[in-house]
Amino acid sequence: MTDLNNSKLIEEFQLYQQQYQTIMIQKEQMRMQELEIEKTLEELELSKGEKVYKITGPIMIKKNGEEIKKELQEKKEDIDLRLKTLTKAEERVTSRLKEMEADLKRMVK
Repeated sequence: MTDLNNSKLIEEFQLYQQQYQTIMIQKEQMRMQELEIEKTLEELELSKGEKVYKITGPIMIKKNGEEIKKELQEKKEDIDLRLKTLTKAEERVTSRLKEMEADLKRMVK
């Protein structure tokens, strides 16, 4: 391999590492949102019949508990889908990183 090819490979490897880090950060954020929604749904179950409020921007609005529950379940489904997409992206990037790592090791030898 030429020096130009080597530097391109190293540069590409670094870009894939950055992509991997970005994916992992996004996955962690999605997991945190999912956990928050699950806890909120649990609280909704415990507060049957009580007043339920939803914060929208700078105001708090009284809403039907079932309506909020449905919104949260839909949001959780969206997050689950996003997590699956991120997991697939993570697998692709990880696979490519392993290939590139092998190429880099051969390059060093």
